[in-house]
Amino acid sequence: MKNEINVFKTLETETLENIRQSRAYNTSRAYKADFKDFINFCKNINKKPIKADIKDVSIYLTYLSKKNLKFSTIKRRLVSIVVANRMAGNHIDTKHPIINENLKTIKRKIGAIQIGKKPISLIDLKKIILKLNDNKNININKKIRDKAIILVGFAGGFRRSELVNLNYQDIEFVKEGVKILLRKSKTDQYSEGFVKALPHFSNSYFCPVISLKNWLDKSLIKNESVFRKISKSGKISNNQLTDQSVALILKYHMSQANLDPTNFSGHSLRSGFATATANSGADERSIMAMTGHKSTQMVRRYIKEANLFKNNALNKIDI
Repeated sequence: MKNEINVFKTLETETLENIRQSRAYNTSRAYKADFKDFINFCKNINKKPIKADIKDVSIYLTYLSKKNLKFSTIKRRLVSIVVANRMAGNHIDTKHPIINENLKTIKRKIGAIQIGKKPISLIDLKKIILKLNDNKNININKKIRDKAIILVGFAGGFRRSELVNLNYQDIEFVKEGVKILLRKSKTDQYSEGFVKALPHFSNSYFCPVISLKNWLDKSLIKNESVFRKISKSGKISNNQLTDQSVALILKYHMSQANLDPTNFSGHSLRSGFATATANSGADERSIMAMTGHKSTQMVRRYIKEANLFKNNALNKIDI
């Protein structure tokens, strides 16, 4: 009997851990923060956040619409409430008119346009790399590592989390360039994995393949994390970078190149790849094969942005 109880407790612990890991870390963190806000709202009106009344949920959405939040953020807050209640065995019908009709009106009032961080252009990428190579304020290890992060991140359309989770075992240099295995990503939660292929660039100065090989040769890394923390003295740590580090590294080198980093983030490398390749004529299937996007919606936004002036009707007139 005692053994059966121990087995049950072990299974219970593993089950709870499986549920906890069912979503990406950043997604779970966002849901947690969102639901905490709903808890505070419910405290102020003396209502229950769990087994929440559908009318109270709708009032909360109206409350959020007055706080200058994006519509996408309001929708995510609703999802966090639904998820938290579902985990507690309660169902919230988001299709109920009290919620659904209110959301439609909120959407009309505040709009649903998504304004993301700006993509890095090829011109700015070159400026960043040229200045990085001449930067005497950082040690040689950081210089080689940062160059590899920026060029590989851009050329592969990588997410920040994908970059920092790269392992040495996932990299294979071949005649044509380098093959990089992504074991898991935001849109591949079941770890089916897929391979990104980065070819050699004609200009070796900006080649991600050469930059990555230079970093591995310099760092002597032969296993586990490829992109690691480096001390002020230049010592390479065994600890991998955080995804936030990618954004900070990019912003630092943008500033050094006299570029305003305000509206850029680590995601700017990924969106920069998509926009630059779309501008060069790459079709959405080719772009998606590299970025790993599962739907065409976001990729088509990049293509549309790239073609704003290329296919502009005003190009047909001459004044």
